[in-house]
Amino acid sequence: MGLVFTVFGLNGFLHFIPMTPPTGLAGQFVGAIGASGYWVVIFLAQLVSGILLLSNQFVPLALSLLGPVIVNILCFHALMAPEGLPLAVVVAILWGIVFYSVRGAFAGIFRRQA
Repeated sequence: MGLVFTVFGLNGFLHFIPMTPPTGLAGQFVGAIGASGYWVVIFLAQLVSGILLLSNQFVPLALSLLGPVIVNILCFHALMAPEGLPLAVVVAILWGIVFYSVRGAFAGIFRRQA
């Protein structure tokens, strides 16, 4: 999973993997995100998290950064570009596996009261 996010995070800045722009609603969505500059935040979160996972450092932080990114990837593919949904599901499953391995670090957020 760390390799996936490192590669795709770097690709957001270096564009070494050619990707065809989506059409329709997905294309409009991607265009709006690109025009706003929001891609920089997304790709930076992916890159930093991928490097943290690869180096096995601050894994709970990396998972916390990637959680919202993965939810957005899943929603994007489920609602606008279903051809990418299988890979998105695989990445979400990988996230769950890594999360399970460090679940103790998240124990506090599952308490009803502080």
